[in-house]
Amino acid sequence: MTRQKSFKKRVRTRMDKTGESYTAARRQVLDKAGTEPAEAAPAEHEQAAPAATGIRAQQLPDAAVRERTGRSGEEWFTLLDTWGGTERTHTEIARFLVEEHGVDGWWAQSVTVAYEQARGMRAPGQKSDGYFSAGASKTVSVSVDRLFEAFENTALRERWLPGARVRVRTATAAKSFRADWEDGPTRLVVGFTAKGEAKALVGVQHERLTDADTAARMKAYWRERLAVLKDLLEA
Repeated sequence: MTRQKSFKKRVRTRMDKTGESYTAARRQVLDKAGTEPAEAAPAEHEQAAPAATGIRAQQLPDAAVRERTGRSGEEWFTLLDTWGGTERTHTEIARFLVEEHGVDGWWAQSVTVAYEQARGMRAPGQKSDGYFSAGASKTVSVSVDRLFEAFENTALRERWLPGARVRVRTATAAKSFRADWEDGPTRLVVGFTAKGEAKALVGVQHERLTDADTAARMKAYWRERLAVLKDLLEA
């Protein structure tokens, strides 16, 4: 049995005994061993592939990545290159990290997105479906019900979002608001969170945007509009 397989067996044994996740059990086994296992580095026959772009793993919080996954961002990138990651889909890469290396789902997604950006497979801000999104949020000193009304009520919405053609898809009082934007393919996903009786947070995601320039423009737009909304409701 190779050192890598032996190490994984010890991690799985601990998981069975303690009920810990793979990552938590892995960390405990590493702490007891006092060193990294052989799986932490590429095999001798593996060759590190050069980066496809100038974007490197520093986009990831390297210390946190190593602590939570056992490897640095660059080490994951090298492993994925050797595996043929640039020829794989987002789902395939994330599944590989979870199923073959025991990376928790959130970190698997983070590493996958950073890898796709670093290898030119995805532009910054681009989602796995090829579209972009733009987000903005604002805390307003009104009740969450009043903040929700500013989106749901057509007349009130017109006061801070004049001329916008919004077709409501679903609206759940004081929780969420979804709508089609300007009769096109883009959509709004809005969430509301109470921060007290007279304070609430609204977060807007404008989804299915076609390119990074549009996403940047809409991000600035929503920041400006939410500032207007805040002034209106707090006046």
